[in-house]
Amino acid sequence: MATTSLESNPPLAPPKPGFFGRHRDTLLRTLIPVGVVIALILLWQFIITVNSIPQYILPGPLAVASSLYNDWGTLWPALWVTTQITMQALALALIGGVGIAIFLVQSKWIETAFYPITVILQVTPIVAIAPLILIYAPTTQVALLICAFLVAFFPILSNMVQGLKSVDHNLLNLFDLYGASRWQTLLYLKLPSSLPYFMTGLRIGGGLALIAAVVAEFAAGSAGAGSGLAFRLLESQYRLNIPRLFAALILLSVLGVVIFMITSFIAWLGLHRWHESSLKREN
Repeated sequence: MATTSLESNPPLAPPKPGFFGRHRDTLLRTLIPVGVVIALILLWQFIITVNSIPQYILPGPLAVASSLYNDWGTLWPALWVTTQITMQALALALIGGVGIAIFLVQSKWIETAFYPITVILQVTPIVAIAPLILIYAPTTQVALLICAFLVAFFPILSNMVQGLKSVDHNLLNLFDLYGASRWQTLLYLKLPSSLPYFMTGLRIGGGLALIAAVVAEFAAGSAGAGSGLAFRLLESQYRLNIPRLFAALILLSVLGVVIFMITSFIAWLGLHRWHESSLKREN
């Protein structure tokens, strides 16, 4: 009778996890950094209040937020200019880096001849060559674009070259065995295999493009309606408008975080279904 009773009453299935259980890791990855940032802002305001630090030395978060609101008409156009230069430079770096990487790996003699030139462009400080670029470029905006491109270009090129050269030799032999052409091997084997390296270069290049755009504008000293956030930083410094300086810095930081999040999301889209770096471990 006992056996019959156990067979007729199978064990109950475990209860399904609730919303927090299903999204626990995602929520924690979001809430913990936000909580730390809020705590730092509160600590910042506390230090300003307790020590009575004047705004021209160190403004508090409220003063910075007020400046961000009141000067939005000035800061937003500058933010848009910097964003445009950064994204255009990153797009050109992607096209140029991938294209030249494909060209370099076609022959070891081609790589030996041309790769040192790209290294020279990378190791030369952009601040040193920015004045020359400003002389020969037709406009200041083109000069800023060239400077940002040169800095963002090399990480994408270097990672792409490494990825194209890291293809499994057994797979290369298999493609040769089936008579695949050079372009078929490139399209169906080398480019997919180098995708993780490309995504790494994309994340690095996105941040460097923004840094180079700001540094190039510092070197150019461009002003006027078409100036970016770097000029607004210098302008605020000269006028001792420290709250606006902090507001511009915050906008630059937010722009950098947004670029990193976008490039990370693109990397996740391209890798999460098959690459080990994006797969969730069962244990």
